[in-house]
Amino acid sequence: MSEHVLPAEEPIRFIAPIIQDNPTGWGPCEMPEQFRDMPYQPFSKGDRLGKISDWTMVQDKKYQNKYASQFGPGSSYAYFHDEDESTFHLVDTTRVQKPPYQRGRGRGQRGRGARGARTPGGMTTLNKQRDRKLGKRWGQRGAPMKIRDASVTVRPTWVTIEDMDFPRLAKLSLPGIKEGEDIVCCGTLEYYDKGYDRVNVKHEKALQRIDRIFHTVTTTDDPVIRRLSKTMGTVYATDAILATIMCCTRSNYSWDIVIEKIGDKLFLDKRDNTEFDLLTVNETSVEPPADDGNSINSPRNLALEATFINHNFSQQVLKSGTTEPKYKFPEPNPFVSEEEEGEVASVGYRYRKWNLNNGVVLIARCEHDAVLQGPQNETQFLSIKALNEWDSKLANGVEWRQKLDTQRGAVLANELRNNSCKLAKWTVQALLAGSDQIKFGYVSRAQVRDNSRHVILGTQQFKPHEFAAQINLSMDNAWGILRCIIDICMKQKDGKYLIMKDPNKPLIRLYDIPDNTFESDASEESGDEPADTPFAPLYAYGNNKRV
Repeated sequence: MSEHVLPAEEPIRFIAPIIQDNPTGWGPCEMPEQFRDMPYQPFSKGDRLGKISDWTMVQDKKYQNKYASQFGPGSSYAYFHDEDESTFHLVDTTRVQKPPYQRGRGRGQRGRGARGARTPGGMTTLNKQRDRKLGKRWGQRGAPMKIRDASVTVRPTWVTIEDMDFPRLAKLSLPGIKEGEDIVCCGTLEYYDKGYDRVNVKHEKALQRIDRIFHTVTTTDDPVIRRLSKTMGTVYATDAILATIMCCTRSNYSWDIVIEKIGDKLFLDKRDNTEFDLLTVNETSVEPPADDGNSINSPRNLALEATFINHNFSQQVLKSGTTEPKYKFPEPNPFVSEEEEGEVASVGYRYRKWNLNNGVVLIARCEHDAVLQGPQNETQFLSIKALNEWDSKLANGVEWRQKLDTQRGAVLANELRNNSCKLAKWTVQALLAGSDQIKFGYVSRAQVRDNSRHVILGTQQFKPHEFAAQINLSMDNAWGILRCIIDICMKQKDGKYLIMKDPNKPLIRLYDIPDNTFESDASEESGDEPADTPFAPLYAYGNNKRV
C-alpha cells in the first residue's frame, strides 16, 4: 500500500489590531476612516420605529408622539429633492371622507326642501353657514404658528454668549430682597379726580386728547443716574427696562435691551427710536392680532393706539387746573429744559436703591403718575394705566358694554388672559416705585372701526402686592431672573452686549456686539410712523413723546 503524505499545514498567524492609545482621556484619538464623512444623528434604543410614510393624512393626537425620538427631530438623513417639480401633478381619485358633523345628512335633506335652498355646489345654504362656523373652530387648532420678526436684525459680527430658556428662568428665585431705598425724588404730581370712580357704562365719558409731553429717557441719558453712578451702585436701569426683564417669561413678542459693562458697573439701556415703550395688545392671547400693516387692528397700530390711550387717560383723570394743588418732590423734573415748549405730563420720579447681595447694588428710576388724598389725609402715590377694548369679536373677548358693570371680574380675567405680560410689567413697575395703589381704566372705541375716538367705561383700583398675588406674579422669581442676567454679564469682559427675546421661541439670548453698534445707524433701525396716522405725534419728539 502506498502511503499518502499530508502537506504541512501553515502556522496560523495572529494579526494584532491597531490600538489607539489615548494617554490624556478615553476613546479614539482620531476618526476611523470608514466613519470619516458619515453624518451623525443621535438615536435611542428606546425609540420606536414607525411607518416610512402615512398617506391617510389623519393623525391621532393620542399617538402623535408615539414614534418621536427623545433627541428631537433630526435632519442628518433627511431627503432633499432639488429638481424642478413644477410639472408634477398629483391625481387623487379617492373619495373625500366627510367630517363627522356632515355624515348622513345628504340623503335626508333631498326630500326636505323647506330646510334651505339648494346651491349649484350641491349643499344647502344652511349647511354652508353651519360648516363655516364649525370649520373655523376646527381650523383654529391646526393653524400654523406665524413667524414673527425679531426686534433687531442679528448681524454676522455678533457672538452668541448664552441662551436662557423660559422654563429654566421660571424656576429661579432670589428671596429676601427688601423694599427699595429712596435716594433722589424729582418732579411734580397732580391729584387724582375721584369723580372718575363713578364713571360706568351708562354714564361713560369721552376720552380727551391731552397735549402734554412725556419723557421716556433711557438710562445713560439720565443726568441723575450719571451723577449717582459716580458715588454709588453697580447696576443702573429704569423701571420699564427692569419690568421687561423680570416679566420676560410671559412675553411672546420680540424685544431687546442693550447692556454696557464698564469695569464693575452695568448700564441697562433701550435703543433709540424703537418701539420699546409701546404697549402690546393681546400679546398672550390664543389668537394674537393678525400682522396686516394696513389694518387698524394690526399689532403695531394697536400698540400705538394703546399707548395713545394710556397717555391721555393718565392725564385726563387728574385735577389739572391752574388753581388746583400739586404735590412737588424736593427736586424739579430733571428732563425739562428751559427752551422746551409745551406742558409736561404729571409725573414723579423716585431714584431708588436695592441691595441684591454679593456686592450687587441696583439703582433705578421709577415713576408715579399721580397722588391721592387717603382716608386719614395721608398722601398716596398712584400708578394709572388704561386697558383698551378694540374689537371684542376679533379678540375673542367679552363685550365690555354688556359685562363691565355686572361682571367686572370676567372682564378683568379675560384681560389677564390676553395681556398677561403687559399687566405683569405694570404691576412690577408699581411695586418697584412703591405705589400705594394701581388704578386701571377701561377704555373702549366709540365705534369699532374708528381707532381715533374712545370713551371711558369705568375704573378699578388694586393694591400692587394684592394684585401681584392675584395674577400669580412672584417677585422672588422676578429678582432671580434679573440677578441671573446680571451675574452672567458681570463675568464678561468690558464692552457692549444685547439681550433679545427670540421672536418665535420661549427664550432670551445674550449677544456680544461691537462697541459702535447702533451708533451710526440709529436712523436705519428706527420705525418712523407715517404722518397720516392719528398717533404720529407719539414719534414727534424722540425721547419726548407728545400726545
